[in-house]
Amino acid sequence: MPVIRVQDLHKTFVRGFFRRKTAAVRGIDFAVEPGEIFGFLGPNGAGKTTTIKVLMGLIFPTAGEAMVLGHPAGTIAAKQRVGFLPERPYFYEYLSARELLDLVGRLHGQPQAIRRRRAGELIERVGLAHAADRPLRAYSKGMVQRAGLAQALMGDPDLIVLDEPMSGLDPIGRKEVRDLVLEQRRLGKTVFFSTHILSDASMMCDRVAIVVHGKLRGVGPLGELLSPEVVTLDVVWSASGDVRGALTDVGRHTTTSEGEVTQFDDEEQANAFMKRVLAAAGTIHQVTPHRQTLEELFVRAARSGEEGRA
Repeated sequence: MPVIRVQDLHKTFVRGFFRRKTAAVRGIDFAVEPGEIFGFLGPNGAGKTTTIKVLMGLIFPTAGEAMVLGHPAGTIAAKQRVGFLPERPYFYEYLSARELLDLVGRLHGQPQAIRRRRAGELIERVGLAHAADRPLRAYSKGMVQRAGLAQALMGDPDLIVLDEPMSGLDPIGRKEVRDLVLEQRRLGKTVFFSTHILSDASMMCDRVAIVVHGKLRGVGPLGELLSPEVVTLDVVWSASGDVRGALTDVGRHTTTSEGEVTQFDDEEQANAFMKRVLAAAGTIHQVTPHRQTLEELFVRAARSGEEGRA
């Protein structure tokens, strides 16, 4: 059974005196399997947070169905086994991180001894041991984010939902969060997180979904979504001055400290060019193929979404 199952989900907001309608989510379908890290990718305003709020029961869908851990989204049975970090977490600012985790542990029904042990371990794990008893109002944005991660894990949940978990973190903090997420997968947990930072998704996700303007543009493993074909091919070469000029009539040519570099979009053209270089007594120093990246896939999906709205 999928940990999360979303079918034909729609969410339309009605705002203002004239009851204007805004479609935030427009019929998306996906499933998250147990034990995987699933990335929910999209630009700002794509519908990621709206979808997560439906999954957490914070808002209700206009149409469609959302199931979490085999239960309808938002029910107590589902919430008991979920840890959640919202995009912009806000906690009682007069509490310390230790007191916050104790409160969350109480809400999960944990005995005092377990709360104390678990809180101490998580405070150490997210790097807040030096400020564990300091009021949250004295925390920086990154420190609040770390406290939020700790509270999401306090109940030892089966499903961890993180909305933009890297927000406000420096490069060291981002690496620590990545390590923490990967650690949860090793423990058998399922992690669902949204982000617009594509490098994080590349390093962590088993599968991803790309959402643009409330519609899915692709779901699956990165290896299947990304094209295995060569997109461009760079040839680094050198030749004598007498023939070098005649060899720059094809491709996109630049001169670098490494030598002459000519880029091709077609492999056959590159092969034909290399034969010309060798026939002119030149030298091929390096051939570098470039395949589609996650960033390019994301940009292509975003552009197709803009064309669909035009």
